[in-house]
Amino acid sequence: MKSEDFMKLDDTYAAHTYHPIEVVIERAEGAWVYDVDGNKYLDFLSAYSAVNQGHCHPRILAAAEAQMRRVTLTSRAFYNDQMGPFLKQLCELTGYEMAVPMNTGAEAVETALKIARKWGYQMKGVPDNQAEIIVCEGNFAGRTISIISFSSEEQYKEEFGPLTPGFKMVPYGDADALAEAITPNTVAFLVEPIQGEGGVNVPPAGYLKRAAEICAAHNVLFMADEIQTGLGRTGALLCSDHDGVRPDVVTLGKALSGGFYPVSAVLADRRVLGLFRPGDHGSTFGGNPLGSAVARAALDVLVDEGLVDRSREMGAYFMGRLRRIESDHIKEVRGKGLLIGVEMASLARPYCDELRDAGILCKDTHATVVRFAPPLVISKDEIDWAMERIEPILSNGHQ
Repeated sequence: MKSEDFMKLDDTYAAHTYHPIEVVIERAEGAWVYDVDGNKYLDFLSAYSAVNQGHCHPRILAAAEAQMRRVTLTSRAFYNDQMGPFLKQLCELTGYEMAVPMNTGAEAVETALKIARKWGYQMKGVPDNQAEIIVCEGNFAGRTISIISFSSEEQYKEEFGPLTPGFKMVPYGDADALAEAITPNTVAFLVEPIQGEGGVNVPPAGYLKRAAEICAAHNVLFMADEIQTGLGRTGALLCSDHDGVRPDVVTLGKALSGGFYPVSAVLADRRVLGLFRPGDHGSTFGGNPLGSAVARAALDVLVDEGLVDRSREMGAYFMGRLRRIESDHIKEVRGKGLLIGVEMASLARPYCDELRDAGILCKDTHATVVRFAPPLVISKDEIDWAMERIEPILSNGHQ
């Protein structure tokens, strides 16, 4: 079967919830992917930052294969020999006391919302059913009913109501607006250190630090959504580290499993996560031995291969090359580490299609932004190879 055949199958049988770049990938290794027609591409999306460690990393693959031969799922009705070591490793790496293992990023955010409300009622004394959580314009945290309820993107909400109450929205990067929005019923502020889906929006320097200070002064939980920005993507273990901020609650996902399996987690200290009681929350697959074994290997690779430092170094080099492109069609290049957005003067999709034809896979976001987020294992030579193709394409205008 050719690419056209597979795309026709998708268009026929899959609900049209995505508008994919027209390429049909059949295998991948490191920073490269291959389509069913034999073409080779450099991956500059990393499955939305889920394969920071590179595609099919052999160490993670070995851990997955070994665990699949032992036991894959026990449910949380029983203990297993992988979850505890995984959460210990994750907590020690990030400096938190406890974690809740889940599967998808949206599940992690839903978990954070639940514990924030419970903390507000039990510890802050907010009246029942009056808890407020502040979010930012341009946020993206998933597609569940509660999460779309606090989106500023109208399409995400249209015809999906009634929506979940209890959220208040402020402009991203505006600490004064955050301070003004806080009330006695505010239990948490949920923020992406860099907004990925919103257009790779980088807040002003010091914003996260000031926001955390405001939250602390008003007894409000500062919750960082690090699902896309965490685990080395921006050149720090957590993007919050750039501002010297230690959030009260952190959500992680995507690269937590190196792209092998859906694994997410919520991290916090015991004063927050210790409020959960048996029956308050759960997941059949959350913390399963297969996912835990995969995540342990994914974290090992991140540390042992120095991928956080590599992201910082390769990101600085790549962004420097992009910023040197002389073109009236580029409005701005922004980002940190290997999470980079190039805002174009016109729609970004035609540029992404042209880049695909040149052997580079990336994706448009927020209409006019080309997002570049290659695996952290990418080399300088591979970036140079890509730039030979990126520069002439981004220099051309598309109407």
